[in-house]
Amino acid sequence: MSEWKEYKLGELVLLNYGKALQSEKRMEGNIPVYSSAGITGYHNQSLVDSEGLVIGRKGTIGKIYKSKQPFWCINTAYYILPNDAKYDFSFLYYLLQTLGLEELNEDSAVPGLNRETAYSQDILLLPPLPEQRAIASILSSLDDKIDLLHRQNATLETMAETLFRQWFVEEAKEEWEEKTLYDVIELVGGGIPKTSVSEYWDGGVCWLSGGDIATNHKSFVSASEKNITELGLQNSSAKLLSQFSTVISARGTVGKFCMLSKPMAFSQSNYGIKPKYQDCYFFTYLLINHSVAELQSAAYGSVFDTITTNTFKSYTINLPDLNYIKEFDNFVKPYFLKMKANQTQIRTLTALRDTLLPKLMSGEVKVKEEIEK
Repeated sequence: MSEWKEYKLGELVLLNYGKALQSEKRMEGNIPVYSSAGITGYHNQSLVDSEGLVIGRKGTIGKIYKSKQPFWCINTAYYILPNDAKYDFSFLYYLLQTLGLEELNEDSAVPGLNRETAYSQDILLLPPLPEQRAIASILSSLDDKIDLLHRQNATLETMAETLFRQWFVEEAKEEWEEKTLYDVIELVGGGIPKTSVSEYWDGGVCWLSGGDIATNHKSFVSASEKNITELGLQNSSAKLLSQFSTVISARGTVGKFCMLSKPMAFSQSNYGIKPKYQDCYFFTYLLINHSVAELQSAAYGSVFDTITTNTFKSYTINLPDLNYIKEFDNFVKPYFLKMKANQTQIRTLTALRDTLLPKLMSGEVKVKEEIEK
């Protein structure tokens, strides 16, 4: 710790302004285009010809992104270039996450991060470069494992979708019966306990909002921003949906959907979806995935798009008998169980990384001790 030195951020880095790029220009090429919200498209030229860090400047301020390849940064963000003499690139990425830059808004209408304000932020202590690299190595190894698990789940999801198309689209038989989507699923309405009754909230029952569903789109959802109590569940129109059921957003940004890793309740702006075919939860999820584009195009609303029961009744599909569907559901079940196990591991590793990050950056946890563990 004696070799750790105090700095202000402005003594360590230069925050470069991004450059505006028309939206239509973000639909060509393979160079990632970063805004304050992350990658917003791809371009055929780079503004930065090396790896670098991006920090949200307008809108979503203080969010940190790392690009390992040349990229374009638009004018709602700053970018930082590598500087091997001052800091380890990966270490700086983690260090910036501990400075609370997202809390430095100085604009009233649109959140904004002033460069001089950012420069004035204290970095309590900065270790020597070898120790920076060791700390970054620990945190990067966790992030690499998390990224690998996410990529595995994306592959498993794609494989399950491909199998659904093969079994029910490419190899469909003429004698199969035409049914509406509404005929083969059970729709369950959501609800919200009274917010004025404190006894209904902050309990042990996950309560999904549209934001929770959008965040976990096309994956397992295992937690929610808000929880309710059993009393809140009993005294409202909210219903507890069983594990492996599907939930889909029905208002606003419609058509976002995910699968429950455990029983959960949900808000009235969403639908719960259970299988009418006996326990065929995975078939039902993939059926929704296959149908969602049509559901979105059929949504209506003067202000916000809305999916109603009539939307589900308007979509038809030819389906085989129950035995064929059950056979398929059993065939793809291992894919989903693996995805669920991976999601649990992702949550564990993420919690470990988030716990270690401030401790490593402050020197509370020593690098050598952590490596030995």
